[in-house]
Amino acid sequence: MSQSSDAPVLTDRLLRSWVRCRRRAWLDRHGPTRERQWSAHRALALDDQLRSFQSLLPQRPGHGEEACRAGEPGVVGLRLVGTGPRGTRLEAHPSLLERVEGPSCWGAHSYRPVLARQGRRLTREHRVLLALWGRLLAERQRAPVPHGLVVAGADRGLERERLALGTGLQRQLYESLERLDLDLARSEPPPLVSDRKKCTLCSWRGACDRVAAAEGHLSEVSGIGGKRRELLLALGITSLGQLAAADPDRLAEDLAQHGEQHREVAPKLVAQALVQREGGPRRCEADPTPALPELAEAPGVLLYDIESDPDARDDFLHGLVRLERGADGRWPEAPGPGESLGRYQPLMALQEHGEERLWRRLRTLLARYPDWPVLHYGETESIALLRLAERQGASERERERLRARLVDVHHRLRRHWLLPVNSYGLKAVAGWLGFTWSQKGVDGARCLLWWRQWREGSEGPRRPSRRALSRKLQRIFRYNQDDSLATWTVARWLLDQEGDLPPAPTGGGSKAGGTES
Repeated sequence: MSQSSDAPVLTDRLLRSWVRCRRRAWLDRHGPTRERQWSAHRALALDDQLRSFQSLLPQRPGHGEEACRAGEPGVVGLRLVGTGPRGTRLEAHPSLLERVEGPSCWGAHSYRPVLARQGRRLTREHRVLLALWGRLLAERQRAPVPHGLVVAGADRGLERERLALGTGLQRQLYESLERLDLDLARSEPPPLVSDRKKCTLCSWRGACDRVAAAEGHLSEVSGIGGKRRELLLALGITSLGQLAAADPDRLAEDLAQHGEQHREVAPKLVAQALVQREGGPRRCEADPTPALPELAEAPGVLLYDIESDPDARDDFLHGLVRLERGADGRWPEAPGPGESLGRYQPLMALQEHGEERLWRRLRTLLARYPDWPVLHYGETESIALLRLAERQGASERERERLRARLVDVHHRLRRHWLLPVNSYGLKAVAGWLGFTWSQKGVDGARCLLWWRQWREGSEGPRRPSRRALSRKLQRIFRYNQDDSLATWTVARWLLDQEGDLPPAPTGGGSKAGGTES
């Protein structure tokens, strides 16, 4: 079929976006560029891809069709075109082509596409993308492409998996391209996805967050994912307002048929929706005790935060802020914008130095302040520290003392308070309380990217200047310190609120399917 020059173009990037989220693909094509945000997750994915490809083919790949004719072991930069459903034009740029046996138009050799996988298993995204590359490559080299290659990891740990690009997968590809084309032809974007947890990785998250808030989307209620949203929709509850107006007892009975855990969580969901609708915090009546009793007599606290590379299972930075109680017995106030509190101590955990050195330094610092609670936000820090202590031979008694000192501010907050936030993550809670990170737009992914860049710059053959590397490291330290100060902002709020607010509500309507107010 001949292609019209003005026929719509379906690219591999659009297809990848569409498999992840139909709305994302539409925004990639039609969305205003000014609303698109840079995401460190994309840079991290490209970094992982480069490492995997370098392990597969250590030599530098060739570029374009000239490299294919020369029989280079690896080729990048080859543009592939073809025709899709309804005469649409297809265009793709495979990440890497690997030379294999078998004749093609380029000689006594041919190529197959290679894709770098993140995560532990093949997904529909991987399969469909490789199918597209394989189809267009077969047309270009005039030779079949029966398999694609998926790689993951690096060095000796590189995993290789062949994927058959048979007729069943090609049928899935055709159907996906057809539906993608229809979605892109819409005048309005597809609806928001049911489970928006992964939206934090998307460059359009800001634009979709605003739509979700305006619509009262059920995903805006903390504690509701895709599955629970579907259950609520089946009961006629379609928005945050309707959930806030629901009768918690009736909702519990309606959800009980799907499992006891849904029955138990129903009153909490209604109460959370009420708080978000009303815009103010409420104390949970189930636990009237103080949220942070450990601080009643403590002379000071250690604020603890870890930065990690989860793919490498590497906790590369342990940061502590030492915060002392004032001579008048008062705790320091929450920090204002750009303000620092206490003394910050970063402990880098370089793998070449070994865990023993890190544990020795942590142990010494903790022993210097034996009566100071260790405050952290979330379970990551307590799990990591206790496992480190066990691996380093700490006695059961020492680990119990350490466990008693660790105070999870996130857990205490959830146990005692409901807040008008759509997430109880540190960024959302501390941000609602007015805390601002000193480096705009920085998150854990950006911090990890800086760390990898620092490691590569420190060890690689093309080293940046010491000043440039130092700036990278200081940004990591500053982000880690800010996370600790954000934790104190939440802890200080908990201390300030004791007994100040009424108990949390338990319901606000007469029936589960009530109308939105």
